[in-house]
Amino acid sequence: MLGFVFGLNARLGRLHYFLITIGVAVLMTGICFAIALQNLSTTHGVPRSIDSLKGPAIVLGIIFILITLTLQSMRIRDIGWDPVCVIPGWIAILIIDMVVATKFPNLALGHEHRGTAVGALVNLALFLALLFWPSGDGESSPPSFGETRRPGASPRGGGTISVAADRIARASGEFGRRPV
Repeated sequence: MLGFVFGLNARLGRLHYFLITIGVAVLMTGICFAIALQNLSTTHGVPRSIDSLKGPAIVLGIIFILITLTLQSMRIRDIGWDPVCVIPGWIAILIIDMVVATKFPNLALGHEHRGTAVGALVNLALFLALLFWPSGDGESSPPSFGETRRPGASPRGGGTISVAADRIARASGEFGRRPV
């Protein structure tokens, strides 16, 4: 059920992903400006402290992260990849990249930057894949609630392979392949 809530089982095409991403960026920018303008107002002639922005900034950041990960999961599913494998792998690469840049400052992109060129290239590759990779075939789309099972198809847990092993096999064996 969580797959349907966070978009792990939904699909989102290239154009829709692009337009929704721009819309979310404009909306979040507007909300940030509204919070900042509200913070600039004075109370009884005394300007408010910058510390009063912490709570709304944290809540807004969490909402933005959830929306972004949901959109990316929907687009990754549309490509034909499994977001349960791709997104944690991407986050792990970013964490390893940050640790390497922190431990070896000469490899970092800049003096105060917490990433290396490898992490930047991984982000660029994922960004370009999400925007330009064609949609996958419709046969691998997830089932909906009103869909009936094909005759002869075994129930979800009836196979000998576990769900996790099946996902990893699909991600490593069919990663980026197109149907012939």
